[in-house]
Amino acid sequence: MTSDATVVAVSCSGSHTFSKPNAGSIRLIAGLGVEGDAHLGETVKHRSRVARDPNQPNLRQVHLVHAELLDELRPAGFNVGPGDMGENITTRGVDLLGLPAGTRLRLGDSAVVEVTGLRNPCAQLDGFQPGLMAAVLDRDAAGNLVRKAGVMAIVLSGGEVRPGDTIRVELPSPPHRSLEPV
Repeated sequence: MTSDATVVAVSCSGSHTFSKPNAGSIRLIAGLGVEGDAHLGETVKHRSRVARDPNQPNLRQVHLVHAELLDELRPAGFNVGPGDMGENITTRGVDLLGLPAGTRLRLGDSAVVEVTGLRNPCAQLDGFQPGLMAAVLDRDAAGNLVRKAGVMAIVLSGGEVRPGDTIRVELPSPPHRSLEPV
C-alpha cells in the first residue's frame, strides 16, 4: 500500500441498477451506508440475500473496487469505468483484495469504513459485458479461486467522500483473517 492512496470516483444509485452513476460526492452514514443508495440500511438490501433472510445484518453497505482492476480489464477488451460494476467507491493505490477482514479505511476528512469481505461476482457482470464475470475471477498458484470484483464494507463514521480524497489504511490487530465472500 502506498501513501498516495486515493479515491478515484464515487458513485450512487437510488434503485437496484447494476451500474451506478458517478457523483461529485457521496455521504456515508454510520451503520447504514451511502445516503440515497439502494443498499442503504442496517439489514441486507441485495435482493437475493433479502429473499433468503431479510433480517441479516448488512455487511455490504459500501462496495469498493480498485481502479487497478479496471486497468487490468481494458487490454482484455472490457470497457469498464468507475461505477460500472456497481461500486460506490473506486480506489487507487490500495491492495483492497489483500487487506485482512476488519481493516479500517479512513476516507477523506471524517468517513471511516471497515472491510467486511469480498464481493462475490455474479452473473449480472456478463449482462453488462459478456465474459466479464470470468475476467474478474482467477486462480492462485494453489488453484484456489480468486475473486477480484472488490470488497464490501460497513460505515463506522459518516462523512462526505469525494474524488481525490486520501485513503488511510488501518490494519486490525493480529492475527489477521483473510477476506471471505460476504
